[in-house]
Amino acid sequence: MRDYGLEIKNRVEFIRSVLRDAGADGIVYGNSGGKDSALVGILCKMACANTVGLIMPCGAKRNYLSDRIDAENVAQQFAITTRMIDLAAVRNEIVRAAGEITKLTEAALVNVAPRLRMTALYMVAASENRLVAGTGNRSEAYMGYFTKWGDSACDFNVIADLTVSEIYDFLRYLRVPENILNKAPSAGLYDGQTDEGEMGVTYQSIDNFLLTNTGHARDRILMEKMHTATAHKRKMPITYCPRA
Repeated sequence: MRDYGLEIKNRVEFIRSVLRDAGADGIVYGNSGGKDSALVGILCKMACANTVGLIMPCGAKRNYLSDRIDAENVAQQFAITTRMIDLAAVRNEIVRAAGEITKLTEAALVNVAPRLRMTALYMVAASENRLVAGTGNRSEAYMGYFTKWGDSACDFNVIADLTVSEIYDFLRYLRVPENILNKAPSAGLYDGQTDEGEMGVTYQSIDNFLLTNTGHARDRILMEKMHTATAHKRKMPITYCPRA
């Protein structure tokens, strides 16, 4: 049987060691009102009292008010400080300006918000000697379901080894609000967007494949195809090395 108490203790100590090594005074993370940010926020708060969650609306997003309430409820339950910065005006302006010099694709547009949120997080981190905590999980990483230099950018990630199903198990152990457990996972990239709808495969199928190497052949083919196509997201930039 999994010892969640011990795992949480070990993860908290990991965070503390990262902070000590960096000489940082605190942590900042993006609090979206979703499962990943909920677990990251709780673990970071356990490790460091000076933890801040940023709520960062950025234009079109499904059920924004509901997500904000969920984010605030988790923060309140675990005494996590929250701040809000509305990035919608910034997004609109950069899209307008870029649209004057090139024809913007849908892929380019949906990735603006995650990159603006990354910028806001690092502005706060640099101004207050904080580290940015990542909120990406193993399932998303395998599928490449994240924005390069956006929500994947962080100083440390305490949940990178956990699949989505495992994250839900931790959240149930920690007794987070039911809304967090029951809502459809979404990156909030556009109105009505859900992770599973966009990927074309469920997280349960992804996790079964990663944890037990089982699942339907169709799902396996799709997952392996996406994993290969997004390999560049999981690598450092390609650099030139002169031959000796």
